[in-house]
This record gives sequence, C-alpha cells and structure tokens, in this order.
Amino acid sequence: MLLTLAVPAAGATASAPPSPAAVAPVASNGLAAKPPMGWNSWNHFAGRITAADVRDMADTMAANGMRDAGYIYVNIDDTWEGERNAAGDIEPNDKFGDMKALADYVHARGLKLGLYSSPGAKTCAGFAGSHGHEDQDAHRFAAWGVDYLKYDYCGARDLYPVTQRNQEMLFRKMGQALRQAGRPIVYSLSQSGDFDIWRWGPQTGANLWRTTPDIGDNWDSMLQRGLRQLDLGAWSGPGHWSDPDMLEIGNGGMSVDEYRTQMSLWSLLPAPLLAGNDLRTMDAATRDILLNREVIAVDQDPAGHPARRLERQGDVEVLVRDMADGSIVVGFFNRGEQASVRLPWEKLGPRFARTAGARDLWRHAEIDTKQPFQTSLPRHGATLLRVWGE
Repeated sequence: MLLTLAVPAAGATASAPPSPAAVAPVASNGLAAKPPMGWNSWNHFAGRITAADVRDMADTMAANGMRDAGYIYVNIDDTWEGERNAAGDIEPNDKFGDMKALADYVHARGLKLGLYSSPGAKTCAGFAGSHGHEDQDAHRFAAWGVDYLKYDYCGARDLYPVTQRNQEMLFRKMGQALRQAGRPIVYSLSQSGDFDIWRWGPQTGANLWRTTPDIGDNWDSMLQRGLRQLDLGAWSGPGHWSDPDMLEIGNGGMSVDEYRTQMSLWSLLPAPLLAGNDLRTMDAATRDILLNREVIAVDQDPAGHPARRLERQGDVEVLVRDMADGSIVVGFFNRGEQASVRLPWEKLGPRFARTAGARDLWRHAEIDTKQPFQTSLPRHGATLLRVWGE
C-alpha cells in the first residue's frame, strides 16, 4: 500500500502527545513455519478489486497448479471495508457483500482467505480501520473464516506521533486480539521497515513484517528491496519472516529475465511469495516462473536459513544459502549488461571440492561438476544452482 506522510494528530502538542496504552508482548501463534505463499490483490487491482475477482482468482489457483505448488492464501488488500453497524461490527462494502460466503467459497477450493486492516481509524485508502475495535474486528474476522491479516500502519499516522513505541503497542494490540479470536490467523505487518521492525516485530505476535517501502514494478525498486534483506538474515526464520513486499511477476513493468530474477531472489532469501498479477490472463512465461517447483522448494526449505553474499564478480552478485538437507543453493544475479560468471566448486567449502551433484533450477538440468561452473547471464538475469557435497 502507498503510505501517507506522517502528520501529528489534530490537537496534539509536543508537551502532551497522545499515546496508545501499553500492551504486553504477544506470544508466537506458531503459524507460518515456512514463508507464506499465495496471492494479493493490490499490485494489479488496487481499489478495483471485487468479490467476483477474488472468486476468479481462487478458481484459477485451484485449476492452474498454483494451489498444489503451495500458493494457499487469497488475500484481499484495502478497499473491501464498508461501514460499521449499530453494534460497531465492520461490514463489507457493496463490492463484497457476504464475506463469510466468500471465505467459504475460497475454502471449498482448498485455499485460505486473507483480509487487510489498519490500526488507524481509517486505512491508507480512507476506508474504516480497526482503531478502537481491535477485539471486535479480530472476532469478526475469525467468524467469517479469515486466515491471514495484513495490518498496515499508515492510517494510524493521523492519530499518534510516529514513534517505535506507538507502532509497537498498536501492533501488539491487534496481535493480542487475534490470539484471543479463536481461529489461527497469520499476522502480517506493513509499515516500510521503520524503527528496525525486525528487532521487535516478534513481540507483536506477528509472523512477517515489511522491511522496505512499497515495491514498484520496475528493476531498481525490485532489486533494492530484495538485496536489502541480506543485512536482516539474523532476524528472519520459521514463524517470523522479513518481507520485502509482494511479487510483481506478470504485471508488465519488467522483462521476463527480470521477473525470473525476482522469483530467484525472493526464494533464495527466503521471502514470502505473494503473487500480485491477474492470474486469469497470465502468459506461459509468467506461469513457468511462478510454478517452478524446484525454485519454490528453495523458498519453502524447512530450515529457513537466510541467504548470504559469497562474492561479487563485476556486476554479478553471488549469493548462497544452506539448505536443510546439507546442500547449498547458489544464486547469480546480474545487475548489469550480459556477463559471464565462473565458480570453482571449492569456493563453497571443503566438502564441495568434489561435489556429489549439482542442478540448474531454471533449466531443470544436471550440471557437470568435473569442472568449474561457467555460464553467461543476460542483462538483469539470474541463475540458481543447487549443489550437493560429498
């Protein structure tokens, strides 16, 4: 979501700023042992999303192999919200109608439903937020059958000064409400990575948190957000993931090679994989990228180890990640024009001096390990290898 600029609440003064009440740290909910996978409406539809679109996405995910590949969540971003009824319960607007029926439709296809809200009185797009109704909304979401909540801070900027404490207490308040709602709900925070959220995000009960501003469908935006995560590996792992924002794959602003780079980088980090395109109309190249099971297996590796930089070869970043089975995944990411790369296997460590095997995860082909690996990368292209040591 596009975040608004921070402004003090009306009437706030420097001597007596408003402040949310203190909330105790929230225990882990035990969810999201692997980075969540699914689809989110914002990148392609923004405020145009409707219940009919969501049903179409669920149907498509069940039919095209995405569900079976691990894309489980169907997440509705901002603009679903209507008004509150006389009891203060949030109602969907006319674009969505019966949210329980929509959740049942999604669940019937073996998928899970996600919603969006904000700790502000209004959301980023100006719809009803959860401020003052956290417990009520959490129980409402649970009653509807919601499985995932994206909680976007930006609306709260109109209520409180923007400080770490204020953000943390408001996020804890909803985290606590979700724990008491009677349904397992994955909790995702969105606030651009302010105040080093990765250091205190776990205390809010959240499972993932955005570490960067919103992604754009262009090379510079994508690469900056992806590589930023290399500094944050110590705070990311099973149940608590750093989130560089959603996938732009298939939205048209980047080349096929650049989209393949995003999928490679997000999987290697690892990061949540939330597609953001119109699944009904995606072409074969987009499907091949999103449905590459060997690359998805890297993202979903149960150990959840972070990627790290091995070296740079000119414009090429060489990243590596340790996997649960003892293998190593190597990613080559070309930041410039066409480039050649070379990797002697022993650079991966003594036990890889004579490898037991290596595989190119995009070409789905075995690699000759009797000699150093060499290949050519196109402009902004990437290659992923999985290597087993003796």
